[in-house]
Amino acid sequence: MKRIYEPLAYGPEPIRNGYWQTTADPLGLPSLRGAHQTDIAIIGGGFTGLNAALQLAQDGVNVTLLDSETIGWGASGRNGGFCCLGGGVLANKQIDKRYGIDARRAWRQAEIDAISHVADLLKTHGIDAKTHSNGETLLAHKPTRWDMLQHHAEQAAADYNVSPTLTPKQDLPELGLSGPFHGALTIPIGFALNPLKYALGIAKVALDAGARLIENSPVTRIEQGARFTLHTAQGKLTAKRVIIATNGYSSEDVPTWLRARYLPVQSSVLVTRPLSDAEINAAGWTSEQMAFDSRNLLHYFRLMPNRRFLFGMRGGIFANARSDAKIKALIRSDFETMFPAWAQVETPHMWSGLVCMNAKGAPFTGAIPGMPGAFASLSYHGNGVAMASYCGALLADLVQGKSTRRPYPDLLRNPPNKFPLGHKRRWLLPPIYTAMGLADR
Repeated sequence: MKRIYEPLAYGPEPIRNGYWQTTADPLGLPSLRGAHQTDIAIIGGGFTGLNAALQLAQDGVNVTLLDSETIGWGASGRNGGFCCLGGGVLANKQIDKRYGIDARRAWRQAEIDAISHVADLLKTHGIDAKTHSNGETLLAHKPTRWDMLQHHAEQAAADYNVSPTLTPKQDLPELGLSGPFHGALTIPIGFALNPLKYALGIAKVALDAGARLIENSPVTRIEQGARFTLHTAQGKLTAKRVIIATNGYSSEDVPTWLRARYLPVQSSVLVTRPLSDAEINAAGWTSEQMAFDSRNLLHYFRLMPNRRFLFGMRGGIFANARSDAKIKALIRSDFETMFPAWAQVETPHMWSGLVCMNAKGAPFTGAIPGMPGAFASLSYHGNGVAMASYCGALLADLVQGKSTRRPYPDLLRNPPNKFPLGHKRRWLLPPIYTAMGLADR
């Protein structure tokens, strides 16, 4: 397996002090040993792969999912738990120019449908993922961004057919949104959750439906003949068709088509100890809204029902002990700057993971060109809870050669082009981050 970050990024250290892992027990599933056969093989046990596996099993298909670690070990078990709008980074004008107005409308509707898809799964299967928050709240971090939010509110109303709420700076404390902010925009779509509880809940439902889930079995090679043969260290799996659902934890050569078509980006999260009522009131942040600020290099945060506070931000360029220590110091510093009343509050949980970007600015979900019978979905641009789940369900239909039961927007269909610099493409990030940081001032 060829990956673009140092080995530390793909090992146990980044998740050693993860919070979600303290809230749910691992499934303890077997690894792949010996030779096996299946109709559909899925590589990747996150939101995409699990949703595909669940729907395939419910359709009566013989499906086997392989994960290199444990279910939900990657981004699906370490993100901020924002089940919200998003999945791409293209503005309306860009979408209209490249794909057309109808395609843009279909994409915006898919964002809504993706959230509904997750909500329906939680309700139908009784998965207690500790949900909260009435939509999402965007906070202006400087006065000029307050002007931007007012335009964004009009756009959101048109895109999503809702009535967003604009809150000026002086009214934020009354809503429990105190901080160094200059106004807020709340879009009443989406909710927060415990992402690992959601992932493991879907995995259990898929198992009950007949899916076979395999852990600790990295696929090191895919051999294609009349069928696909997936090789692991201690076994092999032969399948009629295959789904690649590895996202930011993909390899450059499993399959080789992925090479340079995705860009993993590090993101870091901390979670505090439980806060007392006095501490919460001192900061003036009493809201359970999932929120993020208007920076290009944004912060995202929320007060959870158990009174712990979650705070996240983009990570570094390198994955080594020195860089890890630097990012941990930076996220703690930003947390204290934004919420000075909590400067002395312990943050026992701090971890990092990889989100996935691509060159087209929107996810890809569909057949892999030049690899008949192989399908993939990846690149949710840091908003994969809802969209990855939705795309996984789409893949379940596509891999069966069926018309999709859910709308399949044109925006998802085009494969991404390759990034320049190939294996060294993360060197594109420093100048981009510098420019974004300057714009945020």
